[in-house]
Amino acid sequence: MCRVVDLQQAVLAKNEAAAQTLRLALTARGTTVVNLLSSPGSGKTALLERELGLARERGVSVAALTADLATENDALRLGRSGVPVKQVLTDGLCHLEAAMLGRHLDGWLPEDTRLLFVENVGNLVCPASYDLGESLRVALASVTEGEDKPLKYPTAFGLAHLVVVTKTDIAEAVGFDEAAFRANVQQVNPGVEVVLTSARTGEGLGTLLGRALAVADGDPVHTPVMAARDQGHPGHGHSHSHDHDHGPGHDHDHDHDAGHARAHPPVVRAR
Repeated sequence: MCRVVDLQQAVLAKNEAAAQTLRLALTARGTTVVNLLSSPGSGKTALLERELGLARERGVSVAALTADLATENDALRLGRSGVPVKQVLTDGLCHLEAAMLGRHLDGWLPEDTRLLFVENVGNLVCPASYDLGESLRVALASVTEGEDKPLKYPTAFGLAHLVVVTKTDIAEAVGFDEAAFRANVQQVNPGVEVVLTSARTGEGLGTLLGRALAVADGDPVHTPVMAARDQGHPGHGHSHSHDHDHGPGHDHDHDHDAGHARAHPPVVRAR
């Protein structure tokens, strides 16, 4: 067991170093990374599509990279916004890693990109422990997922700089208790901002873009208590604890379909 723990720590330490290198390189060229984490079906793709479209309308240079185990569906949806989009297929890997992200940005990311939105694999376990060189980490949850979601996934929500609630247009229909959700968020991440959004009605539209631009302009981000206890990089440390115990590269019970679509050049496989 000790060897497994040591291996986990070594993998995460290597990732932290790669993330810091990537962060410094992107910051030097004027690009700020926003890492979006959520469960499958949270509505983050729908919200991101609208935020990207709004950025384009406002003349903000943005790009998006989206990661999935299979299909390029999310890239096709995000591409409708008119901004540069790249799909990464992970072949069963349940998260992105900093070195992997850096390789896929090399030669693709436009030089003038001010904001890069990374839509991580739909999973609140593995991605929570991997810094991608982001300056803003966002945890999303829909009103259909239950008010106790932050308590079930304390690492994902506890390390977030911003928490976004999606699908508020159906909150009343599903009996969403906003006060209870906010209380649970504060329990794992005191002081973090919670934003209510609906891609359908437009509630909260532009808030995510605004927060990302503020960070790009040098505004400080919220410092989670969990991150402050960690020894990671200043103001952005990540806990290496997991909501479920597993080794590095562990494949959760995801569908590992072999027939990934390859029709479009921006679709690449993680290495």
